[in-house]
Amino acid sequence: MPLAFGFGQPLLLLLLLLLPIAAWGYWQAERRRGSRLASAAVLPSVVPRPSGWRRHVGPAAYGLAIAALLVALARPEHQTRVPVEQASVLLVTDRSGSMRARDVSPTRMDAAKAAATQFLDEVPDQIRVGAIAFNHRVRLVSPLTTDRERVARAIDRLTGRGSTAEGDALAVAVRTLRQQSLAFGSQVPSAIILLSDGESVKGRDPAAVARAAGRYEIPIHAIALGTDDGVLESRASDGSVKRERVPPDRRTLREIADRSGGTYSDAPSAAALRQVYEELGSAVATEEQDEELAVFPVGIALLLVLGGAGASLLLLGRVL
Repeated sequence: MPLAFGFGQPLLLLLLLLLPIAAWGYWQAERRRGSRLASAAVLPSVVPRPSGWRRHVGPAAYGLAIAALLVALARPEHQTRVPVEQASVLLVTDRSGSMRARDVSPTRMDAAKAAATQFLDEVPDQIRVGAIAFNHRVRLVSPLTTDRERVARAIDRLTGRGSTAEGDALAVAVRTLRQQSLAFGSQVPSAIILLSDGESVKGRDPAAVARAAGRYEIPIHAIALGTDDGVLESRASDGSVKRERVPPDRRTLREIADRSGGTYSDAPSAAALRQVYEELGSAVATEEQDEELAVFPVGIALLLVLGGAGASLLLLGRVL
């Protein structure tokens, strides 16, 4: 998708200012020609009748062609996102008990699965994607691969239970991506997408891990899933229903994103979560590059030259 438009050599556009001067010179030459024709009225059998507007068609087309070529010299370009070779993305998904809350329909867990599947459809095919799931334990449920079906199946099997060890999950994700870079012998462009809905209560400090990720140039795009009114219901041994508030820990997730150089998103609904994943799918593991568009004004100039020559030949019997 195009991001911006500009010119590689914008100063060359100043040459376009010569065209009005050339047009003025052409107009003056035509006036002098008209004066000479008027003084030659005594030679009606020698001087042909002026061709009127027809004789200006060719020069006008040639002038526009020159303008198009000058624009091409200025190297028009637009900025676009292209997939980075060997890039990798790890989906790190919270599967703690709070993911069973129903403030995000049908449940937070189901919404996360559906959005992750959409993400896999959005991300460029050549990008490696892996999946990590965590509660109080961390598990690499799918290694980095271009096999989207494998990753989707691994995510679809997730269920929500247990507590949250967010920092440990991020540490495993950073280590996995670092190992890949060592295997390739160079820094591989990488990113982590972290989806969580609760406060980390076990393991390492997630903010400290995020700082390390930033040093390794691994941005963490953090998504806070759920609403402040989210409630987890569970049944006690005596048959009573226990209700526990489970709001997302937005402050920690913002800090993780900031310290790693990533982005933070709030997803209070399934639709919002899908939108976040859609945007990340076209942004992660890609980079901005300038693509030259000079071929287009050159093509236009060629068409103008051919069109002007053809029109002059048809109207005047000559190309000039």
